[in-house]
Amino acid sequence: MSLRHPTEHAHLQAPPEQTPRSVLLIGASGQLGRELQLTAPPTVTLQPLDRDAIDLSRPATIATTLASYRYQLLINAAAYTAVDRAEQEPALAYAINADAAGELARCSAAAGAMMIQISTDFVFAGDAATPRPPEAATAPLSIYGASKRAGEGRVLAAHRQALVLRTSWLYSRHRNNFVKTMLRLLAERDQIGVVADQIGTPTWARTLAQAVWRAASTNLQGLHHWSDSGVASWYDLAQAVAEEGSAVGLLPRPALIHPITTAEYPTPAQRPPYSVLACDATRQALQFEPPHWRVALRQMLADLCANNET
Repeated sequence: MSLRHPTEHAHLQAPPEQTPRSVLLIGASGQLGRELQLTAPPTVTLQPLDRDAIDLSRPATIATTLASYRYQLLINAAAYTAVDRAEQEPALAYAINADAAGELARCSAAAGAMMIQISTDFVFAGDAATPRPPEAATAPLSIYGASKRAGEGRVLAAHRQALVLRTSWLYSRHRNNFVKTMLRLLAERDQIGVVADQIGTPTWARTLAQAVWRAASTNLQGLHHWSDSGVASWYDLAQAVAEEGSAVGLLPRPALIHPITTAEYPTPAQRPPYSVLACDATRQALQFEPPHWRVALRQMLADLCANNET
């Protein structure tokens, strides 16, 4: 797989030069994993591991796998993210999101390496009407959210200097995600219904990757939040995909979008109705301001066109 280096944008500041030089990247073929490879500082020697190289569904094998690597930082960008399927596969979700995360933390701590663990807004119940700070009480509504919350606890218990970075509504030009699904449906159908009563913040995997590298360079630790700025419903995001997709020529005649309620679109897993993350403290610590989600979406769609991945 060949990854082309992205064009720099004004809001994507380069991280300082003290980023650890030897970095082990778990989940290299995922959305964030690919963007971490695209945005890695030139001083970093990146060792990308995908599911063929490390089997997170078998946590007992992780220590043996990692024993052959030397690294100063381990980034775990891998997860079981099939939110609805997790309701039928709880053991697998917990093995990957909780047990494996804890084992990665134990191994990196034993190796004297830093660790960054990526987590999710789905750890919250979504019953508040204001952005949730990292210290807010969690109450996951789904197996996915509960398994990720368990993973947070195990990472921080096994590695006292680890960073757990929660994010929300991730998308990119890579793999499957809501934005790419909307592009397909808007091109294939005359009209679609999209949930309008779930609120969060869409986040481009590239700006999250930039934040991860900055966190590595500053040795940020503990529990933190990161997302792009602004607030949206899934309906808002779908409308923006239609408008921005039309502007760059991806959607000559997009489908009509109708707002619907969560009750009208039942799913096996319950989603938090409001999961906006409070990120001010993290932005201040990293001295890094993310773009508004609409600006980031526009740049991602341009990136999609430029790389012929439509």
